[in-house]
Amino acid sequence: MSLTKADPNKQGWEDSEFPILCETCLGDNPYVRMTKQKFGKECKICQRPYTVFRWMPGTNARYKKTEICQTCAKVKNVCQTCVLDLQYGLPVEVRDKALNLKSEAPSTDVNRQYFAQNLASKVETGGDGDGIYDAAKLTPESRDILSKLSRSEPYYKRNRAHICSFFLKGECKRGEGCPYRHELPGDNQSTAKQNIMDRYNGVNDPVASKMLNRVRGSNESSLAPPADKSVTTLFITGIDLDITQDDLQGFFYVFGDIKSIIVAHKTKCAFINFATRTSAELAADKVAEVGLKIKGHSLKVVWAKPKPNSGGNSNNKTTDYSKMQPPPPPSISGKDTQKYPSQNPSAQGST
Repeated sequence: MSLTKADPNKQGWEDSEFPILCETCLGDNPYVRMTKQKFGKECKICQRPYTVFRWMPGTNARYKKTEICQTCAKVKNVCQTCVLDLQYGLPVEVRDKALNLKSEAPSTDVNRQYFAQNLASKVETGGDGDGIYDAAKLTPESRDILSKLSRSEPYYKRNRAHICSFFLKGECKRGEGCPYRHELPGDNQSTAKQNIMDRYNGVNDPVASKMLNRVRGSNESSLAPPADKSVTTLFITGIDLDITQDDLQGFFYVFGDIKSIIVAHKTKCAFINFATRTSAELAADKVAEVGLKIKGHSLKVVWAKPKPNSGGNSNNKTTDYSKMQPPPPPSISGKDTQKYPSQNPSAQGST
């Protein structure tokens, strides 16, 4: 592909023979047909015309097309359609955070054309996205994060047709011949609105945020303050023999007064009991942000479970019906103990 055209007005326009796609977007059909339109649209990143490809990845799937040009795709090593990493199939934000990379693309229209020209010259000289995974950037920790989040096989479910809006209204008259899906949408409101520009630059990506929260050991959910306001204790696991009470004291004392610190080396755990709930929440927020690493050991921190209610007339107390015994049968020896006629065996109608 040559980026230099005879027409000076078309310099930098892209003319390619085949798109850069991931295996998921390409589909499971080895004989896929594509339509090709030269300079059919402008790239959603650099806003320069490029060759648009359109195809159907498989049966019961929707038509897909390329969204960005090959120049932008090569620099970030992403798919032209889904804008996900080609090697691991992950969002750019997840990959960049694992490799400690920073996006240099302008977020506004200022200098966007100048930036696009630099990208084109970088691709022509061989500086494509393969340099992202060099030995200096792909450390064992980043490799572990990327391998945990990446899929072992293509996710073809992503190519399904969109949900029929007329079906949701109860007005679809096509029936089985409708090319759209007839089902209710799932609970994915947080990932419903996505922007290609944000996904490419690795910012404000809801899918990436969801995946990062999962790889951090669900710190966002485990360190969320419990509903019981009486809980002021944090539970720590992974305590090694060389981690002492003073080490934990040195990290947590800045968040507020600490009632007690209990370290159990046999079970490799510890309890940090704060004097106030505010101090415990500040400590939990800090651990969720930066993590907890003491003497080279990465420790996991969660909120301690609330103590079960023991007696009292608390409103939160639940009744264990399995331990309740049935009341003793009423005495029928005297008339004073009989409340109803049916309790007297000698009454009329008894057997």
